[in-house]
Amino acid sequence: MSKKLYVGNLSYTVSNRELEELFAAHGTVESANIIMDRDTGRSKGFGFVEMGNDQEAQAAISALHGKDIDGRSLTVNEARPREERSGGFAGGNRGGFGGGRRF
Repeated sequence: MSKKLYVGNLSYTVSNRELEELFAAHGTVESANIIMDRDTGRSKGFGFVEMGNDQEAQAAISALHGKDIDGRSLTVNEARPREERSGGFAGGNRGGFGGGRRF
C-alpha cells in the first residue's frame, strides 16, 4: 500500500519532476506534486510525494528530512489527512447587487 508524504520548505523553483527524482533514490514514487498558488501560479513551497510502500516512505523520511536542498532544510514527514474546512465565508454575503456602488 502506498504512503503519502508531506514535503515542506521547498525552494520555489523546484518542479514536480525534480521532486520525483529526489525521492526516487529511496524507492518507487507513485506521484510527486508541488502545491501551486491558485491566483499567481507560483509554488507555495510545499508538496506531496506518494511512495510505493511504508518501508520506502520511511527510508525517504530518514534520508531527506532536514537535508539541505537549494539552501533550504527540507521538512519530510507522513502526510496527515486533510482537515475539513468549514463551509461558506466568515460572515460574508456573497450575493446581491454591486456592493455599495451607486450609479
